[in-house]
Amino acid sequence: MAKNNQYVVNHNGKWAVRGEGNSKITKAFDKQIDAINYGRNIAKNNHSELIIQGKNGQIREKNSYGKDKFPPKG
Repeated sequence: MAKNNQYVVNHNGKWAVRGEGNSKITKAFDKQIDAINYGRNIAKNNHSELIIQGKNGQIREKNSYGKDKFPPKG
């Protein structure tokens, strides 16, 4: 896994973007979609992954914007 992966997490009643391995958030938003869009831009620029968590903290979606070792066929 790349160190530049970005996580969208529930943080103190808001949605936040946090870089992998960081204890502090990058930026907080009122709406999850705003955090997703912000995190997606960072992940695209870093050629890394965006990991989106639901309210319960479980991963609900992953998107890769880097060079995937196992790209899908077809």
